[in-house]
Amino acid sequence: MRALILAAAAALTFAGPALAGPVTLKVNPVDSDGRVTLGDLFDGAGAASNVVVGQRAGPSIVFEAGQLQSLARQAGLDWANPTGLRRVVVRNAAMAPAASAVGAVDAAAGTAGPAVSRPAPVRAALGERVINRNDIVEVAYEVGGVRLTISGRAEGAAAVGQRLAVRNLQSNRVIDAVATAPGQAAAGPAARASTQQLAAR
Repeated sequence: MRALILAAAAALTFAGPALAGPVTLKVNPVDSDGRVTLGDLFDGAGAASNVVVGQRAGPSIVFEAGQLQSLARQAGLDWANPTGLRRVVVRNAAMAPAASAVGAVDAAAGTAGPAVSRPAPVRAALGERVINRNDIVEVAYEVGGVRLTISGRAEGAAAVGQRLAVRNLQSNRVIDAVATAPGQAAAGPAARASTQQLAAR
């Protein structure tokens, strides 16, 4: 009888990961209080939404994808990372675009949606690598005093002032942009202005 109880307990223990609920990474993960939770990162986190996985001290915090998968798995969640991301950036909600504006502009197609006003991005030193391949990047498109933003996946690595291709996660179009800060880039007239400002330093 004791052996049966032990076997049942072992079966339940090892069944935990198999019963993990699948979740989807949010297109533009943000937090509002410096405490980054699984609910800030994933859609469908359910009861694990309030599990804290990191503390953001600055305007953003970067998680390695493998680390994030492990933290999610420990909380009973299954993130498959279908697009093969290497890093995930979580930003201060006060400095990130509104959810309704994500995917509002596609610089490659020349289309635009609702405007979003936000502070200027944090600057990094010219030539410093700030974006790696598969990073989630916030791309700003500014013209005529109107600033629009989207989130996309970097197709390659770039230092501040260097050009890179960013794939719009909503339309799957590729945007020609210029890296301006960690996890941030500019497209269109804003890209030319950023390049000129950085070159003048």
